Amino acid sequence: MVNPLTQDELQSILAFTVALARSAGELILEGSAKIRSSGAVDEKKNSVDLVTEYDVAVERLVKSKLSEKYPDFKFIGEESFAAGSRPEMTDEPTFCVDPIDGTTNFIHGFPHSCISLGLISFKRPVLGVIYNPFLEQLYTATKGGGAFLAQGMRAPARLPLADPPRPLPSLSQALIGIEWGSDRSLEMVEKKGESFKRLAGDPSTGVVKGKMAHSLRSLGSAALNYGLVAQGGMDFYWEIGTWPWDICAGAIIAQEAGCLVAGSRDAPLDNDVNEGVLWGRKHMVIRKIGDSETEKGVDAQRRLIKEFYDTVEDFEPK
Repeated sequence: MVNPLTQDELQSILAFTVALARSAGELILEGSAKIRSSGAVDEKKNSVDLVTEYDVAVERLVKSKLSEKYPDFKFIGEESFAAGSRPEMTDEPTFCVDPIDGTTNFIHGFPHSCISLGLISFKRPVLGVIYNPFLEQLYTATKGGGAFLAQGMRAPARLPLADPPRPLPSLSQALIGIEWGSDRSLEMVEKKGESFKRLAGDPSTGVVKGKMAHSLRSLGSAALNYGLVAQGGMDFYWEIGTWPWDICAGAIIAQEAGCLVAGSRDAPLDNDVNEGVLWGRKHMVIRKIGDSETEKGVDAQRRLIKEFYDTVEDFEPK
């Protein structure tokens, strides 16, 4: 068994991975422009589960640079997994990478896609880098070192951006991140659609379990959704069908920003993003909540997650 990584080691790795993410960002920008001109897109399982040569090229670049610098670390990548390689998760340091999270956005030129680069140690995220080159947004965190957002030439700001953050009394006052995902089967669309209806719907008009949340947002990148919750720009993000590379970097960024990260509705609300949660395919994160006159912030987080899961449909991803 390897020794845990120290904060000094994590900061050194962070500096390297930030530089690498920025280099990958240049390739992402170049690729998006070319893809929009050529339309060179392949499908994985259907017409909305997409991959391009740049997903593969960015992962190849990142994997190569990481293996040169950290030859003893393991690697899990979306495109490697898609090609049939699913390495066993061990206690050893393991990079977990989505080369382009938000591929559909990348193809269309919608500026909400990124590279998501996480590091796992003892089967839990300990470092996260999310970089959106279109908007020059850089989210970073190390375990015990805090979470930060750097935008353009601005100095990094500690997350959440408002601290102490405001209370969140109920789902009716929440801005909620949701996604349709790539499974558009009848069962999946019906269950997600019903869940979204309940979250957004007005119960006084007959919407059963309606919460009438402030609004729902579907922006197309799991990693950036975690970043938005970490900074306080969204209150919740919920999705079924995500993978470790979608949420690894975002999970540690969110945790270091005071968020509560959860798995399936039956998982304990202990903020432990272990192997079971990483591979669980059901993920939720709620922002840091300020204490109210009657309730501690962490108690509010747990209460609202339970209320959320009592509201939405549960189903198994394919």
